[in-house]
Amino acid sequence: MATWDDIRAVALALPGAWETEWYGQPSFQVGRKGFVQGFRGRVIMKLDRNHQELLFEARPQVFSPMVAGALRWSWVEIAALDGEEVSALVLEAWTQIVPKRVSRGHAERPAG
Repeated sequence: MATWDDIRAVALALPGAWETEWYGQPSFQVGRKGFVQGFRGRVIMKLDRNHQELLFEARPQVFSPMVAGALRWSWVEIAALDGEEVSALVLEAWTQIVPKRVSRGHAERPAG
């Protein structure tokens, strides 16, 4: 199962990302927009709405919608993930809040 250290390593490697606290929980942002946060002992991420629906149907024991009214954005609560899945979801969450030119430029960079 992925830990906050795993999430932190992926999140902080992304352009413009920084860590702060949100109600005593870890939070990763670009500018003033958050993309991954701790919330009541769980991880929440801002994911693409179409992908959210797929995740809710395919793995409801892992992915669930945020409680209505808890946040004004559409976030996904996540119970447990492995390291590879964390990397992909953190990257997706980050792409939801950064300008498209930034996310495209990051995707086009050579690995390593």
